[in-house]
Amino acid sequence: MLPRILGWAIVLGSAAIAAVLLWPQGFGLQNQWIAAHVVALRGAAAVVAGATAVVFALLALVEPARRFALAMTAVLLAFSIGNAGILAVRGFGGSGETAAAAADSLTVLSWNTLGEVPDAATIAGLALDEEADVIVLPETTEPLGEEIAIAMRDGGRPMWVHTQFFDQVAKARSTTILISPDLGDYQVVNEPWPGPPGNTNTLPSVVAEPVDGDGPRIVAVHAVAPIRWELRNWRSDLDWLAEQCAGENVVMAGDFNATLDHFAGRGIDGGDLGRCADAAAQARSAAVGTWPTRVPALLGSPIDHVLATPAWRVEGFRVIGGFDSAGSDHRPIVATLTRA
Repeated sequence: MLPRILGWAIVLGSAAIAAVLLWPQGFGLQNQWIAAHVVALRGAAAVVAGATAVVFALLALVEPARRFALAMTAVLLAFSIGNAGILAVRGFGGSGETAAAAADSLTVLSWNTLGEVPDAATIAGLALDEEADVIVLPETTEPLGEEIAIAMRDGGRPMWVHTQFFDQVAKARSTTILISPDLGDYQVVNEPWPGPPGNTNTLPSVVAEPVDGDGPRIVAVHAVAPIRWELRNWRSDLDWLAEQCAGENVVMAGDFNATLDHFAGRGIDGGDLGRCADAAAQARSAAVGTWPTRVPALLGSPIDHVLATPAWRVEGFRVIGGFDSAGSDHRPIVATLTRA
């Protein structure tokens, strides 16, 4: 009798844990240790749970363990299918190109360069191919940004360069944004040191606004990763980024180190983060992982984003393949937005 009671206790406990990890925002745990990491890798979680379910299904062939094994198989299959279903709703994107840029469109490219591992020619070549108007480069210093701008000028697409850095010891402590002069003159308006109200806590973000008042506020994002000792800063970063998207005309892009699940509870007026909506979700591509490049995109985590307020309509979004060997652990992303 005792082994049977213990077995059912394990099954019920596993089912409760699976429910929490499947939809942690339903329990207010999406930003907590362990849950935040599992939910960030839904594709991998679905595969691991499915494989473990197969193991329990095989154990069910052994008479003494049949009921327990079948019950665990059901729990694990439900968890696996649930994650796969959530990913399917968010969308796996398509193989086509991003929508062609219209006259009033804005093309935003973002790529965390892992401390400038891809060279200026590679980044500039990609930006020219995509006809980018805004290029967001976390972990990139001003000198490399200037090299990219020169290469783009030579390619017929000049850019202004703006950088924020917390120190010049580690390249990860710099974030650079390039903005086309076609958008007008921009100036950086946030503080160049860590922490709210002027910046993210550990890694810098850049807030640029048009000098003449036209055009969107553009935020180049680099939130810290939710490692154990940075959880408080990570949550603070997401709160601060939501505040930056409280205006009417805002475009944000970069490495948020967060998925749509982690944004839960930080949206207003129907937005995903502040008043901003996620371009990947709008384009049904929000299940495609951008990190790490060493695993297939459908098993990775979609932590790089382009977001915009309702002043902008998403015409296209995609995670760019073909650069996994360029050295960064992130895949570049590109979105085309038009005025709503």
